[in-house]
Amino acid sequence: MLCFASFGQRCYNLAVSIPRSASESEFTVSGEESGGRLDRVVAAHSPGVSRTRVQELIEAGLILIDGKPAKGSHHVRAGQRVSVHLEPRPQLAATPESIPLEVLYEDSDILAVNKPAGMTVHAGAGVASGTLVNALLGRGQALSTGGDALRPGIVHRLDKETSGIILVAKNDAAHARLAEAFRQRAIEKTYIALLHGLLPEEHGRIGFPISRDPRRRVRMVARPPAKHGFSGKAREALTEWTALLPIGPTTLASVQLHTGRTHQIRVHFSAIKHPVVGDTLYGAPSQLMVGKIALPALGRHFLHAARLAFVQPSTGERIELRAPLPAELREFLHRLSEAAGANFAGIDAALAAYL
Repeated sequence: MLCFASFGQRCYNLAVSIPRSASESEFTVSGEESGGRLDRVVAAHSPGVSRTRVQELIEAGLILIDGKPAKGSHHVRAGQRVSVHLEPRPQLAATPESIPLEVLYEDSDILAVNKPAGMTVHAGAGVASGTLVNALLGRGQALSTGGDALRPGIVHRLDKETSGIILVAKNDAAHARLAEAFRQRAIEKTYIALLHGLLPEEHGRIGFPISRDPRRRVRMVARPPAKHGFSGKAREALTEWTALLPIGPTTLASVQLHTGRTHQIRVHFSAIKHPVVGDTLYGAPSQLMVGKIALPALGRHFLHAARLAFVQPSTGERIELRAPLPAELREFLHRLSEAAGANFAGIDAALAAYL
């Protein structure tokens, strides 16, 4: 305990509260917070810490209620003492894992994989393993190293629940040329989507700029541009679509991307009130109703990167690749056609030009 006093002055030893470590905090649940979920209450008391990170800490036993671990879904009560031990995440690293991959094309420069739904492309917040990068390294794959150390070879991405073709660069020269081709919009990307509702025209374009949703950071938002351009951090985005076939209360469509914004197809169709089937994040119901028939939940969104056309970075040869529709999407279309009284042969015919 320290005391500073000039000559002739009396020195008092004052009690000083010693602050907790920046990695530790405690609070008492207030009456207003009583009944709230633990993860939400902790997130509200922890500025700068995402709810995903809070859930990770709870699962690791680093958030206690009155000294005892609890689940994130636990509903807190007024007067309870919550302790938060904010340990840093372990350093992420891209490590090899033995995960099977469906390779659609391979040469000395590039690799094209048919990514399944449910696989994340590379490690990031809350995801340390089971990614496409882990699988590529597990097959002893040489990959470009010019980008982020956690995503060697990755030139573009697909959302976790989107299946289909993704290109991978084996060397830095191929990576640079492919990345430039994407920037110049010289790579043709066609998706198959099943959308809620009946599209109003056979062909259409959506050009709403896209930005991060300020209220829900896991979402994006797309709005018509203001009179004087688009505001904030919104980025130009262009999606073109062709209605292939109406099936009951849905439309099967092919979609071509002219830009590559996060969640672009999903947020654009949600913005025009035709969300992708299964995409609950952007407004689709968890189950599709066909009249009074409720189809089983799809468990993913109905979006598949079916076709990719590009120029081989070394030879200049034009390459076009196609990925077959995953079994779970074909099964869903079968169920939908039966419920809607549609002929599945017509669905196959509509898809033939893309798969």
